[in-house]
Amino acid sequence: MAVTPVVMARAAAATSNATLYTVSSTSATAIVTNIAVTNATTASQTFSLNLDTVALFSSATLAANSTQFVDLKQVLPANATPKTITGSASTTAVTFNISGVEVI
Repeated sequence: MAVTPVVMARAAAATSNATLYTVSSTSATAIVTNIAVTNATTASQTFSLNLDTVALFSSATLAANSTQFVDLKQVLPANATPKTITGSASTTAVTFNISGVEVI
């Protein structure tokens, strides 16, 4: 069994739901371990983040010039569909940094 650290997303948010990460193969299991969501604006913004199709954050408020850190252990199993992380924000000035591992 190979365990590989993965940068799952390091991107500006789209203003409509978009795919940030897709598990690399049908036989891989992904484990999300850390999420940082940053708002680089001078006003509060909102963001949403989904693991597969289940909401982790739904229109969550992020204060101006701040970062929300989340340490977790959430599995995207090999038999899951669609095996993706999706998200959006009220502005493209919000960024997602998501890390984890893939196990094959």
